[in-house]
Amino acid sequence: MQNQPEINESGQTDIIPLAPKKLTLQVSRMQIPMRIDQYLTQQVENATRNKVQDAIEEGRVLVNEKPVKSNYRIKSCDLIEMTFLRPPAPELAAEDIPIEIIYEDQDLMVINKRPGMVVHPAFGNWTGTLANAILHHIGKDAEELDKSELRPGIVHRLDKNTSGLIIVAKNPVALHRLARQFAERKVIKIYKAIVWGVPEPLSGTITTNIGRSKKDRKVMANFPFEGVLGKTAVTDYTVTENLHWFSLLSLTLHTGRTHQIRAHMQHLGHQILGDETYGGAGLRTLPFSKSESFVKNLMALLPRQALHAETLSFHQPLSREPLSFTAPLPEDMQLALIKIRTSVNDEAIL
Repeated sequence: MQNQPEINESGQTDIIPLAPKKLTLQVSRMQIPMRIDQYLTQQVENATRNKVQDAIEEGRVLVNEKPVKSNYRIKSCDLIEMTFLRPPAPELAAEDIPIEIIYEDQDLMVINKRPGMVVHPAFGNWTGTLANAILHHIGKDAEELDKSELRPGIVHRLDKNTSGLIIVAKNPVALHRLARQFAERKVIKIYKAIVWGVPEPLSGTITTNIGRSKKDRKVMANFPFEGVLGKTAVTDYTVTENLHWFSLLSLTLHTGRTHQIRAHMQHLGHQILGDETYGGAGLRTLPFSKSESFVKNLMALLPRQALHAETLSFHQPLSREPLSFTAPLPEDMQLALIKIRTSVNDEAIL
């Protein structure tokens, strides 16, 4: 006979494993209504809201044996079944990892993340992340933050191989208010990227919907703007330097979709240099002799997507003071630009 979920004395739900990687729980009669993604994030140890939403979107969360959406509001005695693709994460540990802090006050930090550093732990990267470093730096103050999400105080994220600025809240009030600024699109986010070719026109706005690819859930795909698939994504771009076979772009995000800039540059046909996932890392033949070795050397110099979060502007969450920070291009992108500029200016290959 299958085990049944029970409600303990405190009115909380006991989670009873049904099978490996599968959990079931029953909503307490005393539980106040709330979104199911919020509820599961609170109830399931080590579950992040993003992971819960992914599970819901992929049909791995059933309520009374039927799939639901993330905005479903749980009801008294609902029976919820959730299937995990991976085992629960270990407890987040503080690690003494060097980080470059651009700014810090009593409520927040602005960090210039180096390329290659994972922001928060996930399958295959449980240690050595920015979250581990933050926990060590904040110390006792981190006790106020929710460490169960493995991202203490981290309001937004950057991909592992994207460098640049990221905001970290140091207390729950700052976290809530900063998250609201992001949700209300009041944070100005400007990126720099080196891309293949020169977009025409030299400035414009890319508007699509972005959602997970039907072929590969790890990859984001572009869908018709304001259509039924994906979520609205808007990016402004400007060519700040025409490099003949490449361009240096300035990009402003108006929405914050996963891999937004990378997917949008693929959509525009000017992939980010070095981006393996979205078609920017393949060898290409350029119209000059020895171009193949030039491109190989360029890729070796910059073995990642050439994307950098350059500027963040927002308001201090408690004082409301306007704050703005800029991080210079990292060394690998600067060296790549020098190499490209040298090739462009070399009359022998032009």
